[in-house]
Amino acid sequence: MTSPPLRLFWHRRDLRINDNTGLSQACSHTPRVVGVFCLDPAILSRDDMAPVRIHYMIGSLQELQRSYEHLGGTLLIVQGSPIQLIPALAQALNVEAVHWHHDVEVYAKERDRQVVNHLQARGIKVETCWDQLMHSPDQVYTQQDTPYTVYSPFWRKWVSLDKPAPVSAPTHLLGLTADELEQVKQLGAIALPTAKDLGFHWDGPFVLEPGERAAKNQLDGFTAQAIYDYGEARNYPGQPGTALLSPALKFGVVGIRQIWAASEQAMAACNSDEARASVQTWQKELAWREFYQHVMYWFPELEAGPYRSGFATFPWENRLDYFEAWCQGQTGYPIVDAAMRQLNETGWMHNRCRMIVASFLTKDLVIQPQWGEKYFMQHLIDGDVSSNNGGWQWSASSGMDPKPLRIFNPASQAQKFDGEGEYIRQWLPELRGIDTADLLTGQIPPLDRQRCDYPAAIVDHRVQQQHFKALYQRHFKG
Repeated sequence: MTSPPLRLFWHRRDLRINDNTGLSQACSHTPRVVGVFCLDPAILSRDDMAPVRIHYMIGSLQELQRSYEHLGGTLLIVQGSPIQLIPALAQALNVEAVHWHHDVEVYAKERDRQVVNHLQARGIKVETCWDQLMHSPDQVYTQQDTPYTVYSPFWRKWVSLDKPAPVSAPTHLLGLTADELEQVKQLGAIALPTAKDLGFHWDGPFVLEPGERAAKNQLDGFTAQAIYDYGEARNYPGQPGTALLSPALKFGVVGIRQIWAASEQAMAACNSDEARASVQTWQKELAWREFYQHVMYWFPELEAGPYRSGFATFPWENRLDYFEAWCQGQTGYPIVDAAMRQLNETGWMHNRCRMIVASFLTKDLVIQPQWGEKYFMQHLIDGDVSSNNGGWQWSASSGMDPKPLRIFNPASQAQKFDGEGEYIRQWLPELRGIDTADLLTGQIPPLDRQRCDYPAAIVDHRVQQQHFKALYQRHFKG
């Protein structure tokens, strides 16, 4: 009896079985679909790779491998350059086609181009599609047929488009034979290593447990209740008001169509204008994610520099001692230091605080955003090149932003969004006994600072605000 033809599905940012566009397409041709994930040294050896992110990825791969086995299939793990390994595996297994999803990042696009060339040279079919976005970059254009560079009109166009429904998951797969398994071992297929095996050590907590099941539970819980208060609650770092799905979105542990469908179900269940506004606010955040990915796709130079060309020569002062104080949460500004310690201890930071600390680094300390952008990538569980770059360029006023100069006041931000100081006290336990008004303004008496072993403010915000504005005016208007 002749076995069905074999197809290979190359997993990258899609570590799930459900709502997986390319996997579903591969399974529509044959039940013999074998998954493969490549541990790429070109990615793992980068100096901005966060240990917590690798631990989350490995945990998600463990569950994905179990899902394949449960369906009767095989998920192969290989380590090395995918440019060589993917074509070699495909040829050795005599596959009919190799499937994968498009990506927006510079390295991924060039890598994929080379893999396509190697496969086609061997006469192997390549089938690719978009999956990590609701709408691909060539679907969202201005009336002049150009990419959007401002979010608000992008949102209006994006939200007007019909949204694709989640795709069905495979119900049964056929794995490799014993002979084929032996063959792929000879080519370098390995058991899934631990993150520590790869040289990444993380003993802290996870804001979201790895794997598809945990992501689905988190999505269900959020859209059942918290989403209806999201519009207001999302701004308060001391409250559990956000979805906490960013790690799952980074690695595609949950499908974006599944997320959108859940938000639409929540919208349909709304019984007030306030609830509907909250649901739409969350949907706008999903669109922000897509905006930044579209921007990275069309303007790949953003990965290495600012969108506003004038910032390429901006006179950043880049004091190393200031930067180290910022990294360690020792600036003397409680809301800034609490946020940085949250990042260092958990691998995650509340989005309101990401804006506060980014503004402080660039506008108060006059340090170029690339330093902070890289530090975030070195520590964030959800570190994503497009979103991280977009957020930092927004905060530095160097990106696609119709309001070019925005400076956050740490004290007023703390007073507005951490009014009782709960968030600050959680992450700066040495300051728990400090008067709330002093805690929020940062105007802590010197004796109390000394008693708590908490540093004095390294800069004066009002002075630095004027200093940055003067630098900006001289550089751009001079």
